[in-house]
Amino acid sequence: MKITLKFKALAAASLVMLASAAQAEWAPKGNISLQIGFGAGGSTDTIGRVVAKVMKEQTGWNVIAENKPGGGGIAMFTGIANRPADGSVIGLGVSMPILVNLVNRPEKLKFNLDSFDYLGTATRAQLALIARSDAPFDDVAGLVDYAKANDAPVAFDAKPQELAMRFVMAQSGAEFQFLSTKGGAENAKLVLGGQAIAAFEAGEHIPFLEAGEIKMIASMNNSRHNYAPDTPTLQEQGYDIYVDPVFFFATTAGTPDDAREALTEALAAALESDTVKDVVLNTLKSPIHNMGPDGTENMMRDGVTNVGALFAN
Repeated sequence: MKITLKFKALAAASLVMLASAAQAEWAPKGNISLQIGFGAGGSTDTIGRVVAKVMKEQTGWNVIAENKPGGGGIAMFTGIANRPADGSVIGLGVSMPILVNLVNRPEKLKFNLDSFDYLGTATRAQLALIARSDAPFDDVAGLVDYAKANDAPVAFDAKPQELAMRFVMAQSGAEFQFLSTKGGAENAKLVLGGQAIAAFEAGEHIPFLEAGEIKMIASMNNSRHNYAPDTPTLQEQGYDIYVDPVFFFATTAGTPDDAREALTEALAAALESDTVKDVVLNTLKSPIHNMGPDGTENMMRDGVTNVGALFAN
């Protein structure tokens, strides 16, 4: 245990040293704006503000968190795409709203995937398909069979969730009825009360899962969840689709290499801090998962293909 703790401490110190080295090679001429594509008080705002705070502490840069709400991040990324590429701004957004807009109305946007240099990711919202513990099925195949013989209302709070189940309908011949809600708390209530046979959740269900009141039918992400490693993804259960909201960082395309590398390393060091890890885990029930610049760009490009399949484009 002591060796493991020592290793973790050395690893964290190394990341801070990398950020400090990057700062020595490049430093912003003024403030760095860490822009958050949503309003104050939500999960994205919480994550953005703690990352800005820790980056400031670790680098000595004056990193200021600013809310830039509008269109699920569209307004913020429009501004970032059309500003000087000088390393003075970082945008924090969620992948799904951006991808949905890139697929459905690209001609209306003033940016595309090439408009940004990608810096990393904080985490993904772990989206689950759940049912009450006494539901007469344990997986998607069982849910499909049930829906072929019974009414099968499914509660959802975001359009991609509904579209994923419509994809399952089209592939399987089952029929679901859809209940649109305002969030995960309402979804859980509908499942527990028997008004919905299944529903989508992104963390609110975990206490009910631990209490044995509900069960998890599938991970809707493209990987299994850390708290339910034995529950397969929807893809693993035969449906080649996923809903994977990822919290990602980007700056303006064409940012000089030294500035981009410094921002990337400073973000990586902040994300590895215990402060940021604790806030992300408490906010989203998900661990830090930083894909790095290349992984983030690949995630966005693959995401366009996946969302295109969701919308049958």
